[in-house]
Amino acid sequence: MSKFLALTALAISLALGGAHAATDQQNKMTTCNAEAKTKDLKGDERKKFMSECLSAKPAPTPAAETGTPQQNKMKTCNADAKTKDLKGEERKKFMSECLKAK
Repeated sequence: MSKFLALTALAISLALGGAHAATDQQNKMTTCNAEAKTKDLKGDERKKFMSECLSAKPAPTPAAETGTPQQNKMKTCNADAKTKDLKGEERKKFMSECLKAK
């Protein structure tokens, strides 16, 4: 019975770890896209920037800078809204829906 529990716990932790890695990559993609858009990069220049940005290792952040899950969600939603170039009421609606999503 204890082997079963140990294997179940291991399977769950591996599944959650994989999901976390995918979320990190999605966040990185969102951030890189927003930054490329801010810099108004196009064509080969954008491709080069995106490649470098996505392959860059994140700088270690102190615990105080990592933020709460809600703060991180806000950053991601802001980056998505910026990437989609949303403004006014359309942005407010998007942000509301994005922040409510689980």
